[in-house]
Amino acid sequence: MREEEIEKLRGVVRDCVSKHLYSSAIFFADKVAAFTADPADIYMQAQALFLGRHYRRAFHLLNASKIVLADLRFRYLAAKCLEELKEWDQCLSMLGGAKVDDDGNVSDIKDANVMYLDKDCEDREINISSAICFLRGKAYEALENRAQARLWYKAAIKADPLCYEALECLIENHMLTCEEEAKLISSLQFSSEDGWLSSFYSCLIKKYDKENVVEAKFRDLENESCKSDQSDCSFLRTLKSNTDLLACKAEYYHQCGEYQKCFELTNVLLDNDLFHLKSTLVHLAASVELGHSNELYLMSCNLVKDYPQMALSWFAVGCYYYCIKKYDQSRRYFSKATSLDGTFAPAWIGYGNAYAAQEEGDQAMSAYRTAARLFPGCHLPTLYIGMECMRTHSYKLAEQFFTQAKSICPSDPLVYNELGVVAYHMQEYNRAVLWFEKTLALVPTSLSEMWEPTVVNLAHAYRKLKMYKEAISYYEKALALSTRSVSTYAGLAYTYHLQDDFTTAISYYHKALWLKPDDQFCTEMLSWALIDESRRGVDPSLDSGEV
Repeated sequence: MREEEIEKLRGVVRDCVSKHLYSSAIFFADKVAAFTADPADIYMQAQALFLGRHYRRAFHLLNASKIVLADLRFRYLAAKCLEELKEWDQCLSMLGGAKVDDDGNVSDIKDANVMYLDKDCEDREINISSAICFLRGKAYEALENRAQARLWYKAAIKADPLCYEALECLIENHMLTCEEEAKLISSLQFSSEDGWLSSFYSCLIKKYDKENVVEAKFRDLENESCKSDQSDCSFLRTLKSNTDLLACKAEYYHQCGEYQKCFELTNVLLDNDLFHLKSTLVHLAASVELGHSNELYLMSCNLVKDYPQMALSWFAVGCYYYCIKKYDQSRRYFSKATSLDGTFAPAWIGYGNAYAAQEEGDQAMSAYRTAARLFPGCHLPTLYIGMECMRTHSYKLAEQFFTQAKSICPSDPLVYNELGVVAYHMQEYNRAVLWFEKTLALVPTSLSEMWEPTVVNLAHAYRKLKMYKEAISYYEKALALSTRSVSTYAGLAYTYHLQDDFTTAISYYHKALWLKPDDQFCTEMLSWALIDESRRGVDPSLDSGEV
């Protein structure tokens, strides 16, 4: 057969692949390989077999070729076949022996000559070494060696910043702390045309910075391409409304406690891109916080119908039952989500929270410990373990866990709030004040009702230190955030009572009792305040006025 006719057949194979006609692609690729015996055509045949899900045949074809170990592309495709067959040890063996250090630098690689098989020279490729590092990471993660998986994922993204999947695994599986994520992004070597990608990656990592810092990151990304010609600006205007970027913003709103803004944004995103995974997860979390049980019900039904094998679908069902306080059912579905995907962090945390909601501390701690072991870069499991210890009055142990959570994520204000609560319970009021003030300093946006308990706790600590002026100031700030808090009115009344301002104290005791008529503390202290005021007698200024 003439070369022109063979080249036409190669074109037929490529066209069949692009049209997903894999049986046709396998048929014609087999004939081309038989005519030429060219390694490039053997590789094309193996690709067609792989895409047609004939993994064992593809592996046998590659392994039988004499250059499988001499060419990285052959070796990589053979390893991909073994990945699909779940033969992880053989997959690692096929990829060859290599070492990686803690910074993701690879050594002892025996580079082979890489052939570019029928590639358009204008196409931009991801480095084959990066793909191999990523596949090593997946194999180690499947073998539950998460420490090695983390190092190989780092090696993959460092070998080629375009290998987004490696970064996604590191972030979504919480393999790195906040500082490690930021350090990794700053260490990546982006080409001159990839400035936008550097900005985009910086928006993907954990976002506990101040509002102006995070908003600056989004602005940098939105302005990146406008440094060049007008055609690039049109690309950028498209990117500004990109679903992935807006999902990052929604995630940031959720971390700030702006649940309504988060919900509204994810609602718009899901109207445009139904079941966009990150938007869906954040939407579910915001719906739980806002108590939107109807929304959770509809979302979970649609997810289970369309994606029954996805952990997110059953997590959504668990969220619905958690929202309506049916914790037994919610645990069942959170457990099902973890069985489908053991690396799905939200399901493990939800599983623990469902136990904690019914004060089943041992089971909750077990779920949180599993999550802490699986997701070393996520501080929430450690934080929740500390909360459970505090519930059982194990304050010293709780403090240790909160300190550990702080080392993982030193910029989350919630961690410092819990440290302040522990210090308060241990009667270390000066330390409590420091922790609560640190909490308020780290709140990324202006104070909202979410942080009202922290402001009240700070006021309580000042009252314990007999710094009544500062205590009253913070109680009043708390009232500006929420006017229906019994503890705020009670604390304010008691502070005035301690200063012998009985009239003001009585007024605030009445306000507290109006919100909660059966409050024992306020009822008792109101009686004492009335007695104290009656003992003091009539105000002298009023008496002189009558004379």
